[in-house]
Amino acid sequence: MGVLERKEREKQEMRELILQTATRMFLEEGYEKTSLRNIAEKIEYSPATIYLYFKDKKELFYAIHERAFENFFAHMSSAETIANPMLRLRRMGELYIEFAFQNPELYDLMFIMRAPMEAIKESRAEWGCGPRSFELLRTTIINCMEAKLMKSMDVDVAALSIFSFIHGFTSMTIRDRLIMYPKESLRTLLEKSLDNMIDLMKA
Repeated sequence: MGVLERKEREKQEMRELILQTATRMFLEEGYEKTSLRNIAEKIEYSPATIYLYFKDKKELFYAIHERAFENFFAHMSSAETIANPMLRLRRMGELYIEFAFQNPELYDLMFIMRAPMEAIKESRAEWGCGPRSFELLRTTIINCMEAKLMKSMDVDVAALSIFSFIHGFTSMTIRDRLIMYPKESLRTLLEKSLDNMIDLMKA
């Protein structure tokens, strides 16, 4: 291995170490308590080292946000093997709920916190990871309509309606805004509510 290749590998290894450490600290301590200085102390390097890889905390957390969406996309894509698009849509709802409940802090970073999106605006980069996941939903809805399993309507209206419903319910659950219901029954309630919404859209 040449000098340049070795340096590039070491650079990638350091970036990966920073990302993994920052993710672990975020999950354990939360966004506000995770600082670049604390991350640097954890990996036993100076804060200046982190600035070689990330402009600021927002950019670092956007990288975590992007990786979380990659995992989310892979998780949701497992439903694509289901031939019946209506059953696939139902399964996608289950997978969304499952991911959110298993990864509440990452879900918060992906769908609620402003910092990752502020990093995109400041860098003027394109947000590719979020829309790619949303396109899975749109495609499934199109398949439902083509198969005459769902009422013909504007695809984006249908997709946003389903997403907004499940996102809102899931977010309220994770943020403890539905404490009037027993915690152990919330997932079942959410899934049944999703069933009712999908039923209203059936042809």
